[in-house]
Amino acid sequence: MDYSKTLNLPNTDFPMRGNLPEREPQILEFWRNNQIYAQRAARNKGRKKFILHDGPPYANGNIHLGTALNKILKDIIVKYKSLTGYDAPYVPGWDTHGLPIEHAAIKILGLNRHELDPLDLRRECKQYALKCLDMQREDFKRLGVNGDWEHPYITLTPDYEAQQIGVFGEMAKKGYIYKGLKTVYWCTSCETALAEAEIEYAEKKSHTIFVKFPLIDDKGCLPEGISPDNVFAVIWTTTPWTLPANVAIAIHPDLNYAWVEANGEVYLLAEGLIAAVVKENGLENVNVLATAKGTELAGMVFAHPFIERESVLVLADYVTLEQGTGCVHTAPGHGEEDFETGMRNGLPIISPVDGAGKFTKEGGKFAGLTVHDANVPIIKELAERSMLLGKSSIRHQYAHCWRCKSPVIYRATEQWFASIDGFRQEALRAIADTRWIPGWGEDRIRNMVADRHDWCISRQRVWGVPIPIFYCTSCNEHIINDTTIGIVQELFKQYGSDIWWAKSAAEILPPDFTCPHCGQKEFRKESDIMDVWFDSGSSHASVLEQREELNWPADLYLEGSDQHRGWFQSSLLTSVATKGRAPYEAVLTHGFVVDGDGRKMSKSIGNVILPPDVIKKYGADILRLWVASADYQADIRISNDILKQMSEVYRKIRNTFRYILGNIHDFQPQKDKVAYADLPEIDRWALLRLEQVRERVSKAYESYEFHLLYHTIHNFCAIDLSAIYLDILKDRVYTSLPDSVERRAAQTVMYEILKTLVTLVAPVLTFSAEEVWQYMPKEAGMPESVQLAEWPAAHTEYLDTGLEAKWNKILAMRGEITKALEAARRNKVIGHSLDATIDIYAGESEYALLDLIRQELSTILIVSQANIIKGVAAAPGKAYQAEELELAVTVAPATGGKCERCWTFSNTVGVQREHDTLCERCAAVVAKL
Repeated sequence: MDYSKTLNLPNTDFPMRGNLPEREPQILEFWRNNQIYAQRAARNKGRKKFILHDGPPYANGNIHLGTALNKILKDIIVKYKSLTGYDAPYVPGWDTHGLPIEHAAIKILGLNRHELDPLDLRRECKQYALKCLDMQREDFKRLGVNGDWEHPYITLTPDYEAQQIGVFGEMAKKGYIYKGLKTVYWCTSCETALAEAEIEYAEKKSHTIFVKFPLIDDKGCLPEGISPDNVFAVIWTTTPWTLPANVAIAIHPDLNYAWVEANGEVYLLAEGLIAAVVKENGLENVNVLATAKGTELAGMVFAHPFIERESVLVLADYVTLEQGTGCVHTAPGHGEEDFETGMRNGLPIISPVDGAGKFTKEGGKFAGLTVHDANVPIIKELAERSMLLGKSSIRHQYAHCWRCKSPVIYRATEQWFASIDGFRQEALRAIADTRWIPGWGEDRIRNMVADRHDWCISRQRVWGVPIPIFYCTSCNEHIINDTTIGIVQELFKQYGSDIWWAKSAAEILPPDFTCPHCGQKEFRKESDIMDVWFDSGSSHASVLEQREELNWPADLYLEGSDQHRGWFQSSLLTSVATKGRAPYEAVLTHGFVVDGDGRKMSKSIGNVILPPDVIKKYGADILRLWVASADYQADIRISNDILKQMSEVYRKIRNTFRYILGNIHDFQPQKDKVAYADLPEIDRWALLRLEQVRERVSKAYESYEFHLLYHTIHNFCAIDLSAIYLDILKDRVYTSLPDSVERRAAQTVMYEILKTLVTLVAPVLTFSAEEVWQYMPKEAGMPESVQLAEWPAAHTEYLDTGLEAKWNKILAMRGEITKALEAARRNKVIGHSLDATIDIYAGESEYALLDLIRQELSTILIVSQANIIKGVAAAPGKAYQAEELELAVTVAPATGGKCERCWTFSNTVGVQREHDTLCERCAAVVAKL
C-alpha cells in the first residue's frame, strides 16, 4: 500500500512560487478592474482623516530609485493608516514648471529661446511635462502605489494656478511682496535669478590673486615718515572677473592693520596676516613701519588698479583673518555682503555683466567676454600694470545651480522678493509647533529660516506662473490690489496662465481701470515668472484646501532631506505668511539612495540601478521590502548583493505563507475552528508570539520605523515559525486524522497566523499579500481584497506570562539539544533528526520542566525517542554539555523499525499485521481512514 496517500500533505496547486515579475501585473489589473482604491475610499468615508500630502516630483524623465523610495514610503504609510480605519486618501501630484522642462522644450524645437514666441514655447513645455508625467504615473503604479491616479494635482492646471495667484495676492496685501535692487544668485547658463534653495555646493578650481590698489588720498591717516608714493592697499580675491565692479576696500574696525615695507613698496595689511602674505608672495626685506586700528583708517582713498575710478576704505564686521590680507575687495554689484556694505556707505552699485554672464560696454576692454573667460585677461592686465602682487589657485566649495549644475555668480538686478523678516518669528514658532521626524530636522530648518535673507521669487523665464503685477506706463509704479488679483485669478481659472501672454494689459484690465497712483489708463505687464518653489509651495492652498476628500493642514509631509531648504520651507513660508501656521502637523525626512559602498549613484561610475531593472528581475515587492528594511533616516544603500539578500528574506516570508496555505487547504474557519482554551500549549505559545509580533509591528508602523517591523516579521517567519512552531507541527498536521482535534487545533492557529500576518505585511509586500488573500480560506464578511481588510485586533488573552516563561525555557533547552543533534549529524552518527534517540541529563529545574512535556517531548525535539535522566552528573563524558543550562545530551541511532508513514523509528512497527510497515499510531490512523 502507498501510505503517502494517507498523509495530510500540503496542497501545492496554488501559485505563490515567487514569480513576482509575472504575477504583479495581474494583481494590478485586479485592483484596477475592481476599483479597489475607490472601494477603500468609500468604505472609510466619514471616518477620521489622515492626510499625507504628496510633495510633487518634477515631471522630467523617468523615475529613479530616489523617487521610488519616496513613493513606496508614502504608500506604506497610507495603506497602514487605511487598514487601521482612517480615511486616508492619496492624491499624487506633479511639479510641471521650471527650467529643466523649458530647456528640454527648447532643445526639441531646435531654436534660440529669445527667438521663440512665448506661447509656442509654453505649448511645447506643457506637452513635454505631461508626457513625462504619464511615464512617471505608470512607473509609480507598477511599484504597487495606490492612489487617485486619474485625478492627480498638477501645478500647470488652471485651477491650481488660480489658487497660487491667490496666495501671492494675499502675501502682497499683507506687505510681504516688494521689488528691489539686490545682489542675487544668478545662473548665467539658465539666465535667471535663483533663490538660496536652488543653490548647491560643489568643488571648483579658482584663480587666487593678490592685487595692489595705489594710494590717492590718505585723508591724514598715513603715519608720519611714510611717503605716499608707492603705498598700496593689498586685496586677495578668488574672482578676478569681479574687479571691474570694484568701488571700495573693506577693513574690520577692530583689527590691527600694519604699513609693511617690502620690495621697495609699502603695503596696507592686517597685522595678523603679514606672515602668510609674505610667505605666499615671496616678499623680501620686510619691515613693519607702523600699525593702526581699522577704525582709524576709514575714508582713505585708493585708485582702482586698471580703471579710472576711486576705491574707498570702508568698515565691515565680516572681515576676518582666515584668509587673504584683511583688506577685502568690495564690488556691491557682485556680492551679497558687498551689496549691503555699498548701500550702507552710499557706494555706486556697478554690475557690468548681462544675463548671459557677458561683460557689457561698461566692462571696457573686457566687453563681450564671459565672466569666467575674463579671469585670465584681467590677471594679465594687472600684471602689465604692475598691480599683481602674486597669483595662485585654490580648490574650494563653490555655489552651483542645482538644476544645470553650472557655477553661479552674484549679480545686482531688480527682482521681486518675499520679505522673510515680515513673518520670520511666526515661521520659527510654526517650526517649533511641528513634529519633525527625525528630530534633527527641526534644528536644520529652524537655522535655515532664522538666517535666511529675503526670498527672491522672480525668474526671468517663460515656463511658469507669471507674477501678476501691472505697471503704469506714465508713473512706472507697480499695481497689485484686490481688483487686479481677482481679475487675474478668474482669467487663469478659465484659461490658464497662457492668457497672460495671449492678452495685453488693456485686454486683461477693465476699460475703466485707472492707476491708483496717478490716475492714468495705460499699463504694461510684469514679464517675470514666479520661482517654481512658490508654485509647489502653494500646493497646501491649491490642493489641500480645494479637494473635498482632503484636509488643511496635512497630517504629514514626507520628502528627502534636501527639502528642508526646498518644499518643506517654501510651503512653510507661504502658509505662515497667509495663514499664520505651518501647513503640516508632522514632517518626515528620508536620506538619499547610495550604492553598496555608500557612494552617490553616477552613470560615470557605472553604479546606477534603475527601478524597472529591479522589477523585471525580482519584482516590485523586493524593492518595497528593501525600502522597509532600511533605516531611511540616513542614506540608504542598494546593490545587487543587497537585492539578492532581500530576495532571500522575501523567499522565507513567502514560503511561510505557502506552507500555511498548503496545510489549511481543507480548513473551513466557521466550522473547524478550535476554541483557544482547547488548544495545546505549543499552539497557545504560537498565538502569544503572534500577539507580541502584532504589537511590535503596529508600534513600528505608528512610529514610522519600518526597519523594526521588517526585522520583527523576518525573525518571526524564520525562527518562531519555520525553525520552531511549523517544524514541530509537521508530525501532527501530516499524520493525524484529517478531522482530529489535534490537527484542527494546528490549523486554527496557522489560520490565525496567516490572517494576521498577511495584513501586517500588506502595506509593504502589497502584491504578495494580495495574492495570499485571494487563496486563503475566508470567513463571513471578509472583503475581496486585503486592502479593504481591517487591522488585526488585539488579543491580550494570548499574552500569558506564565506560559511564555515556561516555553522560553523549554525552547532554550530545545536549542541546546538541537546543537547536540547537529554535532551527531556532522559525525555521521545520524542522518535526519528522526534517526535519533537521545538521552537528556537534566538538572532539577530542567528535569521538572521536561517531565511536564514528557509525552510530547520527542515531537517537540523532532526525534524518534527521547529519554530524560535526572542529574547532569550522570551523563557520560562524551555527552554534549550546555553552557548556560544544567543539561547534557547524548545522541545515538534510534531503535526499532522505521515507519513508512511518519518516518519515526519505533518498536511498534510491524505490530499490526495489516499494516506491518507502520508504527502503532499510524496503523490506528490508517485503519480509521
